[in-house]
Amino acid sequence: MMRRATLTSVKVIAVGLLTMLASMLGVGPASAHSVVLSSNPENGAQIASAPERVSVTFNEALQESFASLTVVGPDGNLWTKGEPSVQGATVSAELGELGQVGDYTVAFRVTSADGHPVSGTRTFTLTQEGSGTPGAAADSSGESGSGGVPLWPFVVMGVLVFGAGLWFALRTPRERN
Repeated sequence: MMRRATLTSVKVIAVGLLTMLASMLGVGPASAHSVVLSSNPENGAQIASAPERVSVTFNEALQESFASLTVVGPDGNLWTKGEPSVQGATVSAELGELGQVGDYTVAFRVTSADGHPVSGTRTFTLTQEGSGTPGAAADSSGESGSGGVPLWPFVVMGVLVFGAGLWFALRTPRERN
């Protein structure tokens, strides 16, 4: 009788473990982060002169803290003036007059409403020489990666805790009635 109860307990625990592992295999990263809807200038645009401000607009409101928006010209220098500002779903920065003809890169890093950092780039081409003065050389030590917390440590911890619980349940002697 005792052997049958132990065997049933082991089966229940094994089915629970397999169910937990199977459900974790289907877990993917969240994809509900902010998405770029538009920018000014538009991505890939060819413009003769710069707008007063460069901006990137997202599908949801952004957090105002830690926003970054820069424009780097073909000369490798910064062309944005001052700090970026966030208003609702748009991050923008003063741009002013640009300089040499060529490709300019708008780089952004913002915090979405759900707290996740979102970064990327947009480009535009200046087709007519401007008379603007560039800022400092762009910092080449930019961060890479998603900035999110990796999932694997939590999966490993869950498996270890479950395994320890299983070991403890099977090692503990049971009282007889």
